[in-house]
Amino acid sequence: MSAFLDAARRHPLILPDGRPHPNMVNLNRVISHPNIEIGDFTYMNDFAPPESPGGWAARIAPYLYPGAPERLRIGRFGQFAHGATFITASANHPMDGASTYPFAIFDHALLETYRDSFRGLPDTEIGNDVWIGHGALILPGARLGNGVIVGAGAVVRGAVPDYAVVAGNPARVLRMRFQPGTVARLNALAWWDWPEARIEAAVPALARADIDALEALA
Repeated sequence: MSAFLDAARRHPLILPDGRPHPNMVNLNRVISHPNIEIGDFTYMNDFAPPESPGGWAARIAPYLYPGAPERLRIGRFGQFAHGATFITASANHPMDGASTYPFAIFDHALLETYRDSFRGLPDTEIGNDVWIGHGALILPGARLGNGVIVGAGAVVRGAVPDYAVVAGNPARVLRMRFQPGTVARLNALAWWDWPEARIEAAVPALARADIDALEALA
């Protein structure tokens, strides 16, 4: 099998005529943001990609600013469709007082008044091999396990177990992709951390969900 996995590529999809597909990017090749961590081979396909590389961070996490109290962590081999968006915790307005109006962003001298509202904000954690469908919203502090599938337009909050399929608003688990024993074996294999050549060799077994063959390769 010829090598096709290249973590250094900005555009991972090569068209039959040899041109890279301009709408698909490996996100960690186009995002450099102190609050965002993205594993190799996690890509996004966007019908109107931002013109500047810095625009990709704002595209996926529009409310996450450098130096914010929370982080967005995304694993390897993620697949994000157009419009998939992470609404991180500092997007919230203060909710402890009589008004939710964010006075402090207009007068920084008032920040001390609202300091408690920005303490302990949760990180957003996305596992490996997660597919997020068109227009899905991932809400502050969501924790998506490995192998999760998020339906188009879903609004996801809280913890989603490994290899669950979720959809709706609010999103709920529609089904589990595998039995618990198989999920445990897949998590133990952690194929997404293998060397690229081994992953390429494992593609037929991955396509068939042949866990025995994957364990043999491991």
